[in-house]
Amino acid sequence: MNNNQSKERIRRRYKDAYTEGVEVIPAKEKNDPFDETSDMNVVVYVRVSTDNAQQTSSFEMQQKYYSDFVKRHPSWKLIRIYADEGISGTSLKKRDEFKRMIEDCKKGGIDLIVTKNVSRWSRNILDGIGIVRELEALNPPVGVFFENEGLYSLNPENATLLQINSTMAEHESRTKSTSMISSLMMRFSHGLFLTPPLLGYDNDEDGGLVINREEAATVRLIFFMYLYGCSTDEIANALMKYGRTTKPGNVKWTSSTVISILRNERHCGDVLAWKSYTPSFLNHKKAKNHGDMPQFYKRGHHEPIISRDDFITVQQMLNNAKYGNNGFLPRLRVNTDGLLCGFVSVNTRWASFTADDYRKAPASVLS
Repeated sequence: MNNNQSKERIRRRYKDAYTEGVEVIPAKEKNDPFDETSDMNVVVYVRVSTDNAQQTSSFEMQQKYYSDFVKRHPSWKLIRIYADEGISGTSLKKRDEFKRMIEDCKKGGIDLIVTKNVSRWSRNILDGIGIVRELEALNPPVGVFFENEGLYSLNPENATLLQINSTMAEHESRTKSTSMISSLMMRFSHGLFLTPPLLGYDNDEDGGLVINREEAATVRLIFFMYLYGCSTDEIANALMKYGRTTKPGNVKWTSSTVISILRNERHCGDVLAWKSYTPSFLNHKKAKNHGDMPQFYKRGHHEPIISRDDFITVQQMLNNAKYGNNGFLPRLRVNTDGLLCGFVSVNTRWASFTADDYRKAPASVLS
């Protein structure tokens, strides 16, 4: 049988087909969340993105609004309101209530989740759509109703619109992140630096740094002890013994806390902006800035607690301590006579000198 004959045979087969004797068994009707004849166990998810006093009223109003929203549907039964406060929507990492809600859905007894909009649900398209599909795959499935967009996740006709809205929510977060970086770069380039809380200083009305005398005494003690050969562990123990407190008011000190004080250039009156940055707006993980972003340095930005010379010396000692030379400040020694006149003795474990330091040292005896 050739190809044309085969096609003709198929056409006759469908032409002669008839439906007589075929019984159609209809599929089960899917729950319509707005069908007042269907009982629905409903939970609500609300979130505000920043943890400050201005957002507290928004947080409370959302909970009140959705409690009333559920009551307006006679067949709905409100099981619980899950609420995350002060949490970003681009990551699930710290959204404890959101994760608890999903786990409760997996246990059963929940038919519908109501939330304000797609961006409240998630600003990460992979997380947002992935969880919607995970809920859809449950038995029985759990739907999500996005009020502002009027989208119901279990309605196949809404699938494409839901993906589009999720993409727009993620794009909005990306745009905000880019705008924030541009804004910070403009501030820093004009000498307007951010000054977060730091031991030894308070902030004035304009956000500038002013010395706190009581705390400054602790800072000077830390630098003094390190310059005189005490280890950071010994300094931490001494501070706890004498009841000195950290900036948040804690009496417990650790070696890393002491090092963070010794490393902070603001104690000598300078400011370095963008020591760390956030590579991805989706996970908010910070990373040290090793030239990936521009940095801005301002000398004499505010009144110092310790001298710049002492600060530089401490940095050299800290760098050198990485190689086991605690409390020992290395010195470059240049041979002054003999065949090796002008040569510099090098200790490979030193971390305090640059290549330029080694190049300049022989000039002291060869000039």
